[in-house]
Amino acid sequence: MYSKISTCVLQGLSGHIVEVETDLSRGMPVFNIVGLADTAIKESKERVRSAIKNSGYGFPLNRITINLAPAHLRKEGSQMDLAIALGILISSGMVDYDQEDTVFLGELSLDGKLNPIEGALPMVLSLRDFKIKRCIVPYDNREECSVIDDMEIIPLRTLREVVDYLKGKIIIEPYKGMGEDSKEKKEYELDFSDIRGQDSLKRALEVAAAGGHNALILGPPGSGKTMAIRRLPTILPDLSLEESIEVTKIYSIAGLLKSKGLIKERPFRSPHHTISAVSLIGGGRNPKPGEVSLAHNGVLFLDELAEFDRRALDSLRQPMEDGQVNISRIYGTYTFPSKFMLVAALNPCPCGYYGDPYHDCSCSPRDIDRYLNKISQPLLDRMDIHMEVLPVKYQDLSRVRKGESSLEIKKRVSMARQIQLNRFKDEGIYTNAQIPNKLIPKYCSLSSSSERIMDQAFKKYKFSARTYHKILKVARTIADLEGKESIMDHHILEAIGYRSLRVKYWG
Repeated sequence: MYSKISTCVLQGLSGHIVEVETDLSRGMPVFNIVGLADTAIKESKERVRSAIKNSGYGFPLNRITINLAPAHLRKEGSQMDLAIALGILISSGMVDYDQEDTVFLGELSLDGKLNPIEGALPMVLSLRDFKIKRCIVPYDNREECSVIDDMEIIPLRTLREVVDYLKGKIIIEPYKGMGEDSKEKKEYELDFSDIRGQDSLKRALEVAAAGGHNALILGPPGSGKTMAIRRLPTILPDLSLEESIEVTKIYSIAGLLKSKGLIKERPFRSPHHTISAVSLIGGGRNPKPGEVSLAHNGVLFLDELAEFDRRALDSLRQPMEDGQVNISRIYGTYTFPSKFMLVAALNPCPCGYYGDPYHDCSCSPRDIDRYLNKISQPLLDRMDIHMEVLPVKYQDLSRVRKGESSLEIKKRVSMARQIQLNRFKDEGIYTNAQIPNKLIPKYCSLSSSSERIMDQAFKKYKFSARTYHKILKVARTIADLEGKESIMDHHILEAIGYRSLRVKYWG
């Protein structure tokens, strides 16, 4: 007897419908799965056999052939267990099924329980585009999938529950979730008011947050670089619903979705400097998102930048430019989004005290050059803001009055981001950092006096064309923070100041 039901497989963030065709015929009892399945799917034979028996059903002693169509598409993951088990039950006459608009997702344990799966949200989102109306998912994936309004999400706990639901013995209403208002917002223990002094550093991070700009912070140990950067998430604007879904999809695929609902705070990823290029960018035999994708719509913080492998750092250049990572494998190309803010901290020399007024540097000029040249010039060019910090003075450390709080800074940042959203609503971009070069004359026009300032700076510092565009984008952000329609001279001067550090240290 023959049956066919639907499930789903992921390639990158895109889901594809897979038809699970089951045929039971006479012959020696054999259980075969064909259709370019990976090891996890081939191992499902034993899980399915035990789950069917332990759920109280007889396992047919026939020749069982499972075909996963289309055959050219590589199938990965354990989410097909449920569909394979149901295919066998339907073909053996234990279950009647004739609903073509339903997809089944779920991993089976040996006792018939439905275990949660990775990538449930991106699968369900993709299925909606295929006009699928109903999706059977494991109970623990219900919150993750319920953010989709126009899809019936039926969360079930066991294989027996699924069979009873299909037979009409139990009625389960589609799960609607807790709603947006009930989602908890993250409370931060860190705050910008904890930082004493370093007003220029706080200003640079505010500008970076307001425009989504990459930033490089250079200074000796103990100057507050890491302390300030770790407080950056507290001033970033809240994620929109669309951004939350994008981030949640990535974390769902990576198996890092700790909360049951949407991720509401912007990601802040801080990998150790021993990280490999594959872990940073993404990939592997079965490609998974790397740190650049896990930081999508958030911040990727690289502390001690010069200690990272140079090849790993240079691999960041393409994701920073394109906003996505393309990973090619023999069975297809996987694409993961990677629109992130890169914020890096760097010591000025191996000992860390070059330029420090309070400590003597023990490094030779050759040692300093070798250390700083671990950072390639093309990567430096892609950093919008360069900021040098010095140790905090005693007067600043000992003062009782706290500085401006994260909440006050966040209000200005959110206002500037809203200005950008309104400005670019027809352009498909969200921040000033994402302005393509062809739109810079439209949104970053300068007055004649500002043009003269840029001309002098361009000649003095020997800026590249990319640096010129970066300065204009940063100036646009500074103007937005002040609520100004036009870029003024002092906006350009401040933006140029954020690029002069490169001339001092890298020539």
